Amino acid sequence: MMKTQLSTLLLATCGLASQVPADACTGITLKSKDGATVAARTIEWAESVMNCMYVIVPKNQELQSLTPTGMDGVKFKSKYGFVGLAVEQKEFMVEGLNEKGLSAGLFYFPNYGKYQPYDATQKDKCLADFQVVSYVLSQCESVDEVKEILPKVRVINIDPRSSTVHWRFTEASGRQIVLEIVNEVMHFYENPLGVLTNSPGIEWHWANLNNYINLQPGSVPEHSFGPLEMKNFGHGSGMLGLPGDFTPPSRFVRAAFFQLTAPQQTDAEGSIFQAFHILNNFDIPTGTEVAWGKASTDLPSATQFTVASDTHNRMLYYRTMYNSNIRCIDLKRVDFDKVKYHARALDEIKKQPVEMITIR
Repeated sequence: MMKTQLSTLLLATCGLASQVPADACTGITLKSKDGATVAARTIEWAESVMNCMYVIVPKNQELQSLTPTGMDGVKFKSKYGFVGLAVEQKEFMVEGLNEKGLSAGLFYFPNYGKYQPYDATQKDKCLADFQVVSYVLSQCESVDEVKEILPKVRVINIDPRSSTVHWRFTEASGRQIVLEIVNEVMHFYENPLGVLTNSPGIEWHWANLNNYINLQPGSVPEHSFGPLEMKNFGHGSGMLGLPGDFTPPSRFVRAAFFQLTAPQQTDAEGSIFQAFHILNNFDIPTGTEVAWGKASTDLPSATQFTVASDTHNRMLYYRTMYNSNIRCIDLKRVDFDKVKYHARALDEIKKQPVEMITIR
């Protein structure tokens, strides 16, 4: 595959290029009373309709990473079967879940990350950043294993013009880590909060939450302000000051507070539905992320799809900008010893179904 073709594919993936303004992926994590963990997130791209698909990868599947010179990077065979959600081509998985309950996803990380440069003499150790998700899901069942195997490869850009990404990994126990590669060094962070957006780095976002220490659910008590009696206009005054724009810092703050104030659900299914409701607040309207008059009329939403993974029950749920109905792939029903490697479009029909109500 020509280098220019690879670059085009990268540019069309979740806003993962420095010159593209759409860079708004938002991730949250919910835990239900039965011990299940749900890792959910959005995928945005405001420029055009992406070719989005789910990919079924069986056990013992031979895989190989792309490099700037072709399909000649690190070779690996899948130890575990998994389902990945890919964009533009099946190798470029942005989110996925394996049969052991490990979830993995990448998020745009411009201007703060820096990978090792591509070295053709070590191409057999090179792993494209857009194939880290498939590499991890095929080899690991825990975040400790993720931390063990990734330092053994060289994560690279296929095209040097492309931006960097960072990753979130969640195991079935609920433990979650974030990986950021800064100045060519891998940094793993425990992520008990479970929220992730984009730049700056995760530690900056945690520190930034201190600027919103005043936020609280509900309403501020009414009180006197000198000679005036101050009353609430309505519910929710405790969240006054919550940032509402679509920048990564603002989305991180909103996601953290919406997640933390959400009542804990009894079971995983309840948490799945709750995650989709919370992420409704991050469904970016078409036209808000590009200049006046530049929005595509073919895009129903800049949020092209939303996905939630139940790591305990091994179930992956998604909905798209074309169809807001929630669909599910139950990995327990997939025989990864027999199923064939294949990809299918997330939407066979690109149109929102409408249920007609018959009045009698």
